[in-house]
Amino acid sequence: MNMTLNVSLAERTYPILIGGALLDRSELILPHLAVKRAAIVSNETVAPLYLERLAAGLANSGVQLTRIVLPDGEQFKNWETLNRIYDALLEARCDRGTAIIALGGGVVGDIAGFAAATYQRGVPFVQVPTTLLSQVDSSVGGKTGINHPRGKNMIGAFWQPRLVLADTDTLKTLPARELSAGLAEIVKIALVRDLPFLEWLEENMDKLLAGDAAALAHAIGRSCRNKAEVVAADEQETDPAGGRALLNLGHTFGHAIETGLGYGQWLHGEAVAAGTVMAAELSHRLGWLAEVDVARVRRLFVRARLPVRGAALGAARYLDLMGHDKKVVAGRLRLVLLRQLGHAVTWADAPQTEIIAAIEACSG
Repeated sequence: MNMTLNVSLAERTYPILIGGALLDRSELILPHLAVKRAAIVSNETVAPLYLERLAAGLANSGVQLTRIVLPDGEQFKNWETLNRIYDALLEARCDRGTAIIALGGGVVGDIAGFAAATYQRGVPFVQVPTTLLSQVDSSVGGKTGINHPRGKNMIGAFWQPRLVLADTDTLKTLPARELSAGLAEIVKIALVRDLPFLEWLEENMDKLLAGDAAALAHAIGRSCRNKAEVVAADEQETDPAGGRALLNLGHTFGHAIETGLGYGQWLHGEAVAAGTVMAAELSHRLGWLAEVDVARVRRLFVRARLPVRGAALGAARYLDLMGHDKKVVAGRLRLVLLRQLGHAVTWADAPQTEIIAAIEACSG
């Protein structure tokens, strides 16, 4: 069953289309192109599977195409790879009307989106996410960027797509580890603001792991609906009470894991899962969650085949890396924590001793 959701922003609204066999429907993309010219950015894993299938429909509709295939992996989300996109666009003489279409997972979407935001000061952008994580999270909301050796996603821009086209059939070729990584972001959004969804996940996790199409479609749609509502209310994460920042539950700890180990050692969703357990443990130490709540969070991630203990970096290294986080304001680290399951808050007053205790209890 196909569905359409909308991200409603102050200046414009754009659709999220979710369903099967959408890659073959070029007519869904055409209205969102400024002119009949586009550059498809993909990677060496996804391109052999889906690039020509997407390109065929567009080319048959008269769209002039440039194909850009990048190396696959978080470790390539950097300036060098970004410049490969710029070089290809310039070599093909792509102008400001040329749309950039991101075909792939979160890394492709982030780096292609940043290229779209900055090439000739901004060109149209379309997201065609092919992983569960990108379909439920990174393709929605307009965050784009690249990594820096000192911090993940530290260089980037807000650049909203004109369309998100999530073909759920692409999940049939997704490795089990990547599927689990996507489930981490689904669990996260439920913990942040949707307790009934969390209860649904507890009942249906086995179906999701088995690739049940109806269960996956429901989880993707509900996750996107939740995120679209948050983004519409706080597009550029400026709400001091939390707003869009709440979607970063587990990410401050998780980004420290990714950066500390070296990009690509852990998948993003794996780091988010372990980081969310740390956030839940800290929430318990602040008196907000009961032990049974933390156990419930841990148990759901274990069922999703995700790590619940962070890398053994040492608390001092975690704190150093977390100090570079984008949520540091005026020298104070704002963490996203859980007042209760289904209700996240931003908090800048957690004692460092308790942060260290939570890290040590949930890592190594």
